[in-house]
Amino acid sequence: QVQLVESGGGSVQAGGSLRLSCAAFGYAYSLYYMGWFRQAPGQEREAVAAIGSDGRTRYADSMKGRFTVSQDNAKNILYLQMNSLKPEDTAMYYCAASSRVGFPSLWIYEYNYWGQGTQVTVSS
Repeated sequence: QVQLVESGGGSVQAGGSLRLSCAAFGYAYSLYYMGWFRQAPGQEREAVAAIGSDGRTRYADSMKGRFTVSQDNAKNILYLQMNSLKPEDTAMYYCAASSRVGFPSLWIYEYNYWGQGTQVTVSS
């Protein structure tokens, strides 16, 4: 059974940084691609970033230059480094895993497994 467990969320002031982690269990981590998504209250879940098994990455336009997705294949851990945080980054952040290979997708429907989320709150 696949299990994704996020951590690292919290409260930070605008301009600050946070690093989220996602530990994957029961998942052939090195074979497929993974992603980060977020959902603010009253809004749809949106893509943040994705990374393939070969390290190729994709970012949503609004995250480029501020967020960095990376992975430790040996430890089966996915990371999201978030810098220059803004109040509009406040959301629940979710780790997701796909059963697809190839260039990582930002399309939510290509992800089969989801973590429980970790809250990020950015104050002005």
